[in-house]
Amino acid sequence: MTTAPLELTDRARELLRAREVRVTQPRLRVLAELIGAAEALSHLEVQRRLEQAPAAEPIDRVTLYRVLEWLVDIDLAHRVSGPDRVFRYSARSGGHVLHGHFRCASCQRMFCLEEAPGMDRLIGAMLPAGFTGEQVELTVSGRCGHCAAAGAGGTA
Repeated sequence: MTTAPLELTDRARELLRAREVRVTQPRLRVLAELIGAAEALSHLEVQRRLEQAPAAEPIDRVTLYRVLEWLVDIDLAHRVSGPDRVFRYSARSGGHVLHGHFRCASCQRMFCLEEAPGMDRLIGAMLPAGFTGEQVELTVSGRCGHCAAAGAGGTA
């Protein structure tokens, strides 16, 4: 049984069918959860969210790990490693988009940043002559809006 809101489940089903892959409940549940998440989630965070949903069925952690990696392999999700060396996953919004991530030093959440205009040219300009970049892992650390606002009241 799928526990994500119907529109997220429908979107996940559409994305899987567009790839012409087998739609299974674990794949559907995990992808729907990633689509609905506001930030990149660790394996454990995905598992907790799936299992805490109303009428949720447990998901085996090995199955979850395999589904997450499979979603990355077929380019429906991407993963980023945090400073704690834990991978976090988020749904891809469509195709490969060069973007960075923001990690909140207070709450440890990881957020995808929108692609900045000209980011690809800037990265390319930083590479030595003859080099070609294939993957970029850019992570900005600081405090997210929620944590910064919570700490603003006590500082002057």
